Amino acid sequence: MPEHVTIESGGVTLPGDLTVPAPANGLVIFAHGSDSSRHSPRNQYVAHVLNDAGLATLLFDLLSPEEAADRRNVFDIPLLADRLAAAHRWMADRHGDLPIGYFGASTGGAAALWTAGSGTDEVRAVVSRGGRVDLAGERLPHVTAPTLLIVGELDADVLEFNRQARRRMQCATDLQVVAGATHLFSEPGTLEQVAVLARDWFTARLASEDL
Repeated sequence: MPEHVTIESGGVTLPGDLTVPAPANGLVIFAHGSDSSRHSPRNQYVAHVLNDAGLATLLFDLLSPEEAADRRNVFDIPLLADRLAAAHRWMADRHGDLPIGYFGASTGGAAALWTAGSGTDEVRAVVSRGGRVDLAGERLPHVTAPTLLIVGELDADVLEFNRQARRRMQCATDLQVVAGATHLFSEPGTLEQVAVLARDWFTARLASEDL
């Protein structure tokens, strides 16, 4: 069962759900996208798959309800990245022995790469699901963490954004296109593919002593 936690950032209290299996081989912090929260059934499903593989997960709200009501905040990537960095610091204080990765969805994918490209080497791996990673802009060439980009085949605009962003990145990257999937991966079997891809990416890199 997840532990309900709160994270303070810039005077805002952000609720979260932390699950730490025993033993845990690493920790994945989720960065949710537009119109989403820690209650996202898609991210919760992926988190359960990671938990079963021995990875701890933190799902938390990057915005307060009042902030989320303003659509400008949903696309304020530096703001979302600051919240993600605050969650990272909070987790490092409590579980500093666990290597940390990020799982970002939609605009949360940009926040994950913006944070990973801030000059820190504390992020060991990143996975983006249907992410607007192009919005990480100037930070993309500075990301050092191995990054997996997952996009639905039928999510044409986002797929092109990911291809463009990948060309700007200097770190190890992979782009996996899920056949028959749209932006939300609501088609039968497609979200399961996302979860398996993310699980394999994180378990290979968070457990490695070479990264």
